[in-house]
Amino acid sequence: MNYKILLISLFTFIGITLKAQIPPNYYDSAVGKKGLQMKIALHNIIDNHTVASYSSLHTHYQTTDKKANGKVWDMYSDVPGGTPPYEFTFMTDKCGNYQNEGDCYNREHSFPQSWFNKSSPMKSDLFHVYPTDGKVNGMRSSYPYGEVSNPTKTSLNGCKLGPNTTAGYSGTVFEPIDEYKGDFARTYFYMASRYYSEDGSWQNNAMVNGAEPKPWALNMLYQWHIQDPVSVKETNRNNAVYAIQNNRNPFIDHPEWVDSVWFSNTSIKAAQKLIVDFYPNPANTEVNILIDANNSSYYVQIIDISGRILINEQKSGNKSRIDISNLETGIYILSIRNEENQFKTFKLIKQ
Repeated sequence: MNYKILLISLFTFIGITLKAQIPPNYYDSAVGKKGLQMKIALHNIIDNHTVASYSSLHTHYQTTDKKANGKVWDMYSDVPGGTPPYEFTFMTDKCGNYQNEGDCYNREHSFPQSWFNKSSPMKSDLFHVYPTDGKVNGMRSSYPYGEVSNPTKTSLNGCKLGPNTTAGYSGTVFEPIDEYKGDFARTYFYMASRYYSEDGSWQNNAMVNGAEPKPWALNMLYQWHIQDPVSVKETNRNNAVYAIQNNRNPFIDHPEWVDSVWFSNTSIKAAQKLIVDFYPNPANTEVNILIDANNSSYYVQIIDISGRILINEQKSGNKSRIDISNLETGIYILSIRNEENQFKTFKLIKQ
């Protein structure tokens, strides 16, 4: 089976399916662009949205974040395909005070308020402010998102707090469950585009510089985006928020545009400085890495679509070989990072 064609066909199908909900000509000015030019075009399309008041969000959640059973869709407590530990009733269960999980739900800024100085319109932008359990929201605090192997705290649905295991940052992070990682990744891609050039006073912290994810975070968010594709929940929420704010999340409508903006040759400075290629692709037994590395060492990871790092090797020299003969047939992420934390990420197809 040709997995490259399968992947392209999947993205094309998603784009065509979702386009039925996109206003005619909405994205015309962005089509065909790459890198920064596309980000600017998308920014201009989704900029100057209708700003909802912060106090109105609880009312809006009844259309943007409503489960089929009428309960609050809380990604910090939900268990897709299973039974959540608790569920909330709109308005009746909004916070107030809380001591334990399940006491009440409030408004979670997935992109923390302190990072943008609690300013408007970011404070009430529904594309990143979700209804979540008050206790877990407090546990997350303003920590970056990340991946945790040895949690210090774990929520009832499996969200984790602890030291980050993603290359590039080792501080404390919050990890949502796998089924919603793509939702949060596409939220951050939206923020980076919607507030491009409007983030001069925002924080430069462990995860972001203004609205833009730092290289380690961008690499991780991209993996989350690939591992957890756009869901019906996201599509419906995108349409519901559009009815309120008159703007959309382009990376829900067109998931393939994440590659167009951040993983083209002109998209990010860190990637521009790292000159690297690999062959063959698709591959069967080995992958050859060609890199302008001089005498420096660099790191090669191969990651499956569930996020497991299957190969993690340190290499040096301008050419190296990675043995992939033990990998199963499928689609993987090939990540190459040098000692200056510059990186490039590719899709690798194992035959």
